Amino acid sequence: MNDADVSRQIQQMVRFIRQEAEEKANEISVSAEEEFNIEKLQLVEAEKKKIRQEYERKERQVEIRKKIEYSMQLNASRIKVLQAQDDVISSMKEAASKELLSASHHDHVYKNLLKDLIVQCLLRLKETSVLLRCRKEDLHLVEHVLDSAAQEYGDKANVEPPEIIVDNQVYLPPGPSHHNAHDIYCSGGVVLASRDGKIVCENTLDARLDVVFRKKLPEIRKQLFGQVVA
Repeated sequence: MNDADVSRQIQQMVRFIRQEAEEKANEISVSAEEEFNIEKLQLVEAEKKKIRQEYERKERQVEIRKKIEYSMQLNASRIKVLQAQDDVISSMKEAASKELLSASHHDHVYKNLLKDLIVQCLLRLKETSVLLRCRKEDLHLVEHVLDSAAQEYGDKANVEPPEIIVDNQVYLPPGPSHHNAHDIYCSGGVVLASRDGKIVCENTLDARLDVVFRKKLPEIRKQLFGQVVA
């Protein structure tokens, strides 16, 4: 084999090696690009997923805030409605309290009322001797009906008329005054107690009004406002 043949063979081998190297390089390049595209796609999808999750989280937070704000506004509205209803009921009770004062302005009617209130207390206490307190301005009317009240109780309870001792030292507060509107007052009525003070029957007009209002409050609310606000 002469030098020319050797040179041709060497050139062929070089071309073959170069071709193989180029093909291998192309394969490596294509494979690397595919891997890069796959990894890039995975990264893009991961970022999209993260963005969607963050958006959904913020959307849930917005919904929760809306629900909280709506609930707070609803509760505030309910409180305002209930407060307005309480104001109406309070004005009704205040008007009723003023009406009570007129009951003590008619001696004949009020005197009979005092007797009935005393009899009611005696029936509750069932004592043989009791203490009675009234307003100072009502003392003469109370003393006028004491005997008849004791006798009426005795007849109803089928017992001897009890001893009724009027407290001439401590009186119930007087009626309300325009000058001292915030002072403790009593619209009328009586308070009776056992001699040892352990059993007390408060039968003032104000106490009776409180009892009636507490008892009738659901009915009053229904009459005035219909369905009660939950």
